[in-house]
Amino acid sequence: MRIPAHSVCTAIRDDIVSGVFERGSRLTEEQLARRYGVSRVPVREALRTLESEGFVLTRRHAGAHVAEPTEQEAADLLDMRALLEPLGAARAAQRRTDAHLKVLRGLVRLGQERARRGQGEDLRSLGGWFHETLAQASGSPPLTALLTQLRHKIAWMYAVEQPERPVEAWAEHGAIVDAVARGDAERARALTALHAERSMSLHRLKRPERGCVRVSQHVVNTTSARN
Repeated sequence: MRIPAHSVCTAIRDDIVSGVFERGSRLTEEQLARRYGVSRVPVREALRTLESEGFVLTRRHAGAHVAEPTEQEAADLLDMRALLEPLGAARAAQRRTDAHLKVLRGLVRLGQERARRGQGEDLRSLGGWFHETLAQASGSPPLTALLTQLRHKIAWMYAVEQPERPVEAWAEHGAIVDAVARGDAERARALTALHAERSMSLHRLKRPERGCVRVSQHVVNTTSARN
């Protein structure tokens, strides 16, 4: 059974984002193959993908390392998201399906309920699902892929605080969905731009800590390989 490279890529990316592999740390094919219980072939393919995404840097005579973005590059990520998310919302107003709208409205209901109860950890996950679904509703695979990559990188570089008034934040989500449902692209764009601007103040740069790679084993999900 051959494990798909995309499954290995997801596993390595998740470990980079969560800090299992520190910025600047070396990544060898042998080390990664052993960690995830796979051969070196999908690891090699995964590293090439992660290099194209900016998570990995291959140095001459030194092999692959986790990239070390500068503070300016990190700031650029937020600026890029502030430009692309409103575009995605505008496209969603023009192209969303009834299924997208149903999921978005369900997420808003859950978010508003959790916000009233003060369930912060649930809100973090729901917020991620909301923005992922909104991007998918744009009907543009390239834009969705860019926004997904930005979310991964922002999670890697930043710790995000919960808003002081989560109920208001989810009211903003609700207003975006209303605009998308009406097909009002310009209002969806404007509301999303305002929401992205307000969220910037909640982001705090993570300070990388030098140290050893954590030893917990991350086994790649092989379900897709069996089907």
